[in-house]
Amino acid sequence: MDTRAAMEPSPHVLDPATRLADVDIVIPVLNEERALPGCVRTLTEFLDGFPLPWRITIVDNGSTDATWPVATALASEFEHVHATRLDIRGRGAALRAAWQDSPADIVAYMDVDLSTDLDALFPLVASVASGHSEVAIGTRLAHGSRTRRSLRREVVSRAYNALLRYGFGVRFSDAQCGFKAARTGVVRPLMDKIEDDSWFFDTELLLLAEHNGLRVHEVPVDWIEDTDSRVRVVKTAIDDLKGLARVAWSMSMGRARVEVARSEPTPTHPDAVLARPRAVTMAKFTSFAAIGVISVILYALIYLPLREFWSPAMTNLAALTLTGVINTEANRRWTFKRRTTVLFRALVLFLANYALTTVAVLSVPPGAGPLVEVSAVVATYCLLTLLRFTALDRWVFSRTRN
Repeated sequence: MDTRAAMEPSPHVLDPATRLADVDIVIPVLNEERALPGCVRTLTEFLDGFPLPWRITIVDNGSTDATWPVATALASEFEHVHATRLDIRGRGAALRAAWQDSPADIVAYMDVDLSTDLDALFPLVASVASGHSEVAIGTRLAHGSRTRRSLRREVVSRAYNALLRYGFGVRFSDAQCGFKAARTGVVRPLMDKIEDDSWFFDTELLLLAEHNGLRVHEVPVDWIEDTDSRVRVVKTAIDDLKGLARVAWSMSMGRARVEVARSEPTPTHPDAVLARPRAVTMAKFTSFAAIGVISVILYALIYLPLREFWSPAMTNLAALTLTGVINTEANRRWTFKRRTTVLFRALVLFLANYALTTVAVLSVPPGAGPLVEVSAVVATYCLLTLLRFTALDRWVFSRTRN
């Protein structure tokens, strides 16, 4: 329950005929009784000089410690701070609830640990308020960004965002930075399509935004890793892969279309093509699936005899190379009907498949046997199938990016 009357306007809001765009900055929290007071006090002090009208909304989603009493106390102490409580957990659920109910023109969010330097907040919001873009995100991976984090998180982050670029053809560089803003009227229709209520919410939002022709502006940020982070990297990575497969399927079937208000690009602008999402026919996906089944059978027929002589990694490389060449050529001819193959892009996609399937085959316990190894690779390949289809359609054989 909000500690103030529902939909009560912030004292900063001016007359609707003359006021500037107001901003609602959401802070989702889960068991953050220690970090929350310092975050809110630092943020309110920083916003005292902010050139746009603002408010802060704390969303406690399922805390079991004293986070909620702390949040209500802060809302009583600061007139521009509001607090809301949810019974369910998940950052996505918190943002969905706050953004759906916000009276502001622009909604934003940041993590409670303030890992991102606040100097990037105004450039983030200004790009949306000016009409330059519909969505703005902080990026830790662009030129001009400065970050300090562990090697493991650096590798995982770069690998994940590379998968988005080469698998979905996205233009943004950092999907997971907890520092984003969007025009409220644009983001609400997108949230009706978003299914994830946890960490994948950010990625799904951005994928749908670009798929529907919205402009995503990036702001380089200074970012320092919070060593007390609650993110479970391995579980989150697995959930993200499942989410990517689900979104790829939705896009492939033409179910990711959203009616959103956007500035239409001119017909000669390259974004004009991207503003019209391409629904893939069932015939195209059926052709891809049939070729995939044949490829899996061929892979097994090659892998099993070669495994008698070579190691799992070498056998996987040989089998995947032969089936990969045949699979790509077959899809070029019959699924996507292109005259030429972009060899570099096809090679990048092959290397990504090889890396992931090799990890799968090496994870099989020693002595389990070639059939178990093949099963592990096939299971991984099936999980990657929709991502591979999207990568071939939108990147390797794309008609707009060659």
